[in-house]
Amino acid sequence: MHQAIPYRTWDTPTPRASRDPPITGPTLSSNGPEPDPSNVIKLISENAVIIIGRRGCCMCHVVQRLLQSLGVNPLLYEIDEHHEAVVGSHLASRAGQGDNTVQFPAVFVGGKLFGGLEKVMATHISGELVPILKDAGALWL
Repeated sequence: MHQAIPYRTWDTPTPRASRDPPITGPTLSSNGPEPDPSNVIKLISENAVIIIGRRGCCMCHVVQRLLQSLGVNPLLYEIDEHHEAVVGSHLASRAGQGDNTVQFPAVFVGGKLFGGLEKVMATHISGELVPILKDAGALWL
């Protein structure tokens, strides 16, 4: 019988890379008070690929694993459910979607909203994902 791996959370949003070597990649969390949207925007501009999603979302894990299989190490930023509306509307205004909110998981490539799971999978299947990642500086080969 398989044994479940316990899920741990940390009180401060620190990248996993500063602790033990990560199994799935660097992760930041928005525990506690409402996350500052300017910090999220700063993370998007500083990372070639970032995934923003709900805490514990299995679709975020799917996107992260797909990108890792291509050689990209995306940052995963997890938000709590009660912060989802605020962060989603702020990201939508940054992405130029007007009054709409961003659907999670939201993947940002090269500082721009790329899309969600469906968009990432569709471009991967069509063979267009790797050139996009190379142009964003997430892949070097």
